[in-house]
Amino acid sequence: MKTIRRLYFYAIAFISLEVVLWGIIGLLRSIFDADNVVDNAQALAQALSLILVGVPIFLFHWLWAQRVSAKDDEEKTASLRAIFLYGVLLGTLIPAVQNFLAFINRTFLTTANLYSYRAIVGGSQTWVDNLIAVAINLLIAAYFWNILKAEWRTLPETENFAEIRRLSRFIWMLYGLLMVIYGAQQALDYAFTLPVKVLGEIGRETAVNAIALLVVGSPIWCFSWRILQDALPDSAERESYLRLGILYLLALSGVIIVLTAGGNLLYMLLNRLFGEEMTGAQFLQKIGGPISIGLPFGVMWAYFGNWLNQQIGFEEQAPKRAGKKRIYFYILSLIGLVASFTGVALLLSFVIDLGLGNTYLSGSGFRQPLAGSLSTLAVGLPLWLMTWRPMQANALEDGDNGDHARRSVIRKTYLYLVLFAAVIGGMVSAGGLVFTLINAALGGSTTNFADSILNTLQTLVLFVVLLLYHLSALRKDGAARADVLEAKQEAFKLIVLDNSDGKFGEAVKATFAKRAPKVPLTVLNIKDGIPADTKADAVILPGSLAMNPPENVAAWISSFNGNRLIVPDEAAGVFWVNDFGQAADSAKALAEGQEIRPQSAEKTTPVWTYVAYVFAALFACQLLLGLLMFGVSMVARF
Repeated sequence: MKTIRRLYFYAIAFISLEVVLWGIIGLLRSIFDADNVVDNAQALAQALSLILVGVPIFLFHWLWAQRVSAKDDEEKTASLRAIFLYGVLLGTLIPAVQNFLAFINRTFLTTANLYSYRAIVGGSQTWVDNLIAVAINLLIAAYFWNILKAEWRTLPETENFAEIRRLSRFIWMLYGLLMVIYGAQQALDYAFTLPVKVLGEIGRETAVNAIALLVVGSPIWCFSWRILQDALPDSAERESYLRLGILYLLALSGVIIVLTAGGNLLYMLLNRLFGEEMTGAQFLQKIGGPISIGLPFGVMWAYFGNWLNQQIGFEEQAPKRAGKKRIYFYILSLIGLVASFTGVALLLSFVIDLGLGNTYLSGSGFRQPLAGSLSTLAVGLPLWLMTWRPMQANALEDGDNGDHARRSVIRKTYLYLVLFAAVIGGMVSAGGLVFTLINAALGGSTTNFADSILNTLQTLVLFVVLLLYHLSALRKDGAARADVLEAKQEAFKLIVLDNSDGKFGEAVKATFAKRAPKVPLTVLNIKDGIPADTKADAVILPGSLAMNPPENVAAWISSFNGNRLIVPDEAAGVFWVNDFGQAADSAKALAEGQEIRPQSAEKTTPVWTYVAYVFAALFACQLLLGLLMFGVSMVARF
């Protein structure tokens, strides 16, 4: 109930604050815009309505949140409160930066004797509009920044606030990085237009916009990234899955965009080599697109790829460290495999068309399909070989490392995903082949019959080869498995201490038969005593026995040097809790006369921590989509 109430009050407070904020900005803009008297009346009425409606609603909900937070530590440390405070800072400072960027951009354009409406943002605004938006947003941000600083000084527990602060810092870093990359891309793209004499015509604003983006974005990225780097000595920062996920995103995005740009550049070079007619200046301008995209993203790939390796190196456990590396390599391997398969299919299709004497209607003839197939294959095949071969060699190793690699969920997911695609693709190709043959046998249209048969057949053969190769890899994993882990399980000595009724021991046996059949266990009933020569690596005992053991069993347990696994049972008046929070909640429930149910042995994570990660994932997906659009637009352009 508290969570739902908290969500309601903070959501209404945030929305009403934004309404009041932009109402004030609209009011001031309408007052200072003396050139448009007709529209000012409507703008003034709209702004006043937003303020008059929003102010009381915001004050009621925000003052309630402040009052409750001052009285209750649970409210004070809630993740929702942290999301609200950091969200308000993002919702005010980012618009302030955007308006500052608009002002800088138009100033640079005016200085270069260009039209200000060509600015990348805020082309139709005035410096007064931007100044008002910046001032009001900064005032609101300053108020909540002071609130947040005071919160950090008095927080009894900082884990929730630290998680949201980390998320906020990464959002700022990504925001600045996007501006830097886009600015660098625009500057490089403009550099390749100089030889065709566009200086002074449409196009010069590209360079000015790029400078504005770099001037504003670079300090934001440098400052936010430096803060994130300075926090690395903190173990929570080093072990953060959010940090690891962002580094994966940036490194993989860099790879995808660089490969796309490299493939397009190679395609253009091959087209030129195969006789495409254009001047040197036109060719230089054409290749400027993929080069201007590939260089910034190549730098991003190299830089954040290096930090990703260091982040993975922070993992102390070797199996987990190897697993994190596998994620990166198998994703790249899958991308390389898809590109390689597509390139081979296109090349074989070209060879078939060439052998059958088919002609292309376009003026380029065979030049474009040949260049496209070769460039796709040249990009995809090296990537697949560079990533798949180390993973395959690791899986074929003897010992624990090879066994862990073969049993890896990531590897199995990769192999079964490829097998799934190969089976579905082969089924579709086989269906198309059978349809073409039956249709021809029944007297249907036979136009391009040989071409259809051969192209469908070569696709089917490729899918079969793909299927057989990865099926062979999967079978080798099973055949090469040395059962090292199972041998360790069989050598592990486990004792189960049963109370007098014998039900506990039977329940443990039944569970182990399903979950760990290779682990041998010995059930000892405490009423028969424990032999003096009993040796074991671990012991399992019920919670009631652990709380009140007989004298002879207590002496043995206290002298036991192995691990003790205690399973909660239904002992009257005994409840197992995971932390002080559950203890407090249980005591409160007992005081109120409520029944206490057994608690889960797994430590729960606050639900709003997951909400924060969901928002981070959505932002990351939006960022990835924006990065991929560079590649898509480049493909469409050329």
